[in-house]
Amino acid sequence: MTERRIETRFACADLVRVDWLEGEDQFHTTEAVLEDISRMGACVQTENEIPLGATIMIRLAESQFAGHVCYCVYRDYGWFVGVRFSRNNTWSSRKAAPAHLTDYRAIAQMANEH
Repeated sequence: MTERRIETRFACADLVRVDWLEGEDQFHTTEAVLEDISRMGACVQTENEIPLGATIMIRLAESQFAGHVCYCVYRDYGWFVGVRFSRNNTWSSRKAAPAHLTDYRAIAQMANEH
């Protein structure tokens, strides 16, 4: 499968708080596992399906990253929710460093060397 993302994506494993708005007045909150993150977006694993297009906020440590749900798929044991961050709310490791942050490109490079 060809990688379509233009931003470097980092694997991670950290608990985050996820808040989302469904419709005009249905506010939801849950804990989730942050699976990966890039400057422009992230993927979280939740026990809840979150509708496409829903406004969503990911709270990581003392930082918050807002955006919209761009995909939500069920895989084996949970919902994987893709989030596209708002243009003025991008992520950097200086803002918040998730636990177990790993560069996917470094892993692929190591695999190609062996």
